[in-house]
Amino acid sequence: MLNNNQKNYLHLHLIVFIWGFTAVLGALITVDAIPLVWYRMVLATFFVGGYIWYSGFSLRVPMRTLLAFILAGVVLALHWVAFFMAVKVSNVSVTLAMISTGALFTSVLEPIWYKRRVIWYELVLGLVVILGLYLIFRVGSDYVEGIVLALIAALLSSVFSLMNGKFVKQYRPSVISFYELLSGVAFLSVCMGGEVFTDGFIMLSPKDWLYLLVLASVCTAYALISSVKVMKYISPYTVMLTINMEPVYGILLAFMILGDTEKMNPEFYLGAVVILITVLANGVLKHREESKRQKNSTAGNGIDPPGDIGICR
Repeated sequence: MLNNNQKNYLHLHLIVFIWGFTAVLGALITVDAIPLVWYRMVLATFFVGGYIWYSGFSLRVPMRTLLAFILAGVVLALHWVAFFMAVKVSNVSVTLAMISTGALFTSVLEPIWYKRRVIWYELVLGLVVILGLYLIFRVGSDYVEGIVLALIAALLSSVFSLMNGKFVKQYRPSVISFYELLSGVAFLSVCMGGEVFTDGFIMLSPKDWLYLLVLASVCTAYALISSVKVMKYISPYTVMLTINMEPVYGILLAFMILGDTEKMNPEFYLGAVVILITVLANGVLKHREESKRQKNSTAGNGIDPPGDIGICR
């Protein structure tokens, strides 16, 4: 019989598995990246809004906070657009290998965001990631556009994570997400102009509708709300290590579902492993440093980590 900690840990793995499946769904859905993200955000807004209504949560926030949520929603929309564009112009394996650099982008941006000094090992690990990227670029010359788009998506994911790291301390994740999703819909609607209201835009195949419903309900609304609940009972360090399994799960799923389109040169996988190990090493070193800081100080004034809902796939 599993205890509560084991159940929460397995639940977290299920959520990370779901995040890995997101890129596969992006490859299966036949519509372009921008309308795909629009549909995802519209449907997810209804699902998250329904959860808020059912739970009886208030949507009241100060106007200044609302404007911050709107900005984060635009960043989220752009992240998803770049992410799914990368999937469509390259493949799932390339996209997820590049997305795993998001943690390293966060390490670079954290000193600016939290106004702290740069740590020496962050620079070293950054150079190692460049080596991993070099190996991937060498064998992925046909995927350069996808690699660049995925790196942009990783950078935007890092920015979004840092923004939500401050929001989640004061507001419910579901409320934050509702406003971010809604503002993302508004932003993309403006970008697409009148295209949203045409018959061709709405007329999708039954398979596309099914995949979009799964993407919006299971991979967005459910994964978001469940991840925040699970992370309350699991240490941030364990969460960080588990989340880094996402590209592994995603690449394996893509290989099983999409077949030959996901086969890559062994040098690609070497580069992906270099990046993944570097990201893991960064998390381990940060955990040790934070543990030392907590031992040396009872004030608890260490660097605030990104919020739980910074993860966005």
